[in-house]
Amino acid sequence: MPHRLPPGSAIFVTFRLADTLPLEVLLRLREEVELLQRTHAEDAAQLYAAHKRRFGHFDELLSRASHGPTWLRQPAIAQVVAASLHHFDGPGYELLSYCLMPNHVHLLVALPPEAPLLVRTLQRIKGYTALQANKLLGRSGAFWQAESYDHVVRAGEFERILAYIMHNPVKAGLVADWQQWPYTYVAPALL
Repeated sequence: MPHRLPPGSAIFVTFRLADTLPLEVLLRLREEVELLQRTHAEDAAQLYAAHKRRFGHFDELLSRASHGPTWLRQPAIAQVVAASLHHFDGPGYELLSYCLMPNHVHLLVALPPEAPLLVRTLQRIKGYTALQANKLLGRSGAFWQAESYDHVVRAGEFERILAYIMHNPVKAGLVADWQQWPYTYVAPALL
């Protein structure tokens, strides 16, 4: 996330465990992005729609959890990540919603005007949780993939994105109702 996200905005973030997609899939996705940017360079609305479709495909691949680790399934690991997300509610962002899937995290936050850069907050979350999770797992090495996907929530998108986060475990076939998934959080004011 090299760009600065505007304070006062709602931001949808997705980050994933390291090695959760095969290299050939990542290369194909990168080629698709380059093609999208060339094809729709002159039309921002079409480029935005194409990026949304690409993200949907990317998330579907992650939700299958058919490659790489699924450490977030483990209650102790999920609790470390959830606690860290809640820890930064206030100083780093306003926590609106999250869903911890077996190999990735969807996060919806609002950035207050005085908040530090979200990229720094995410680095702190990922660094701390990687250290703690690796201790619990008795391993070392990369825990999270370095890059994250972020998206400034546009007018009229908030409810759709919130529903997407809440229903992700249902869509993945993990539970029948989103409230059954122990790793979904929605701020009480939004319920």
